[in-house]
Amino acid sequence: MRLSDLQTKNIVNVIDGRNVGNIIDVNVLENGSIESLVIEANKNFFSLNRESDTEILWKDITKIGEDVILVKIGLP
Repeated sequence: MRLSDLQTKNIVNVIDGRNVGNIIDVNVLENGSIESLVIEANKNFFSLNRESDTEILWKDITKIGEDVILVKIGLP
């Protein structure tokens, strides 16, 4: 699977059902395995404070489907 394939999928948190954001990058370990996905920060036109990008660890990914990536982040 290519990064471009992952970037087209919606990322949904299974804990609260919210859309997490868009993948902009991945962190790869020296052995070639993916350590984490980097999610673009929310950009709010009306806000002066820009949130930082979010990192989702590979272990927090529940399922990668055809159209969506399910993740489990936040309080259980």
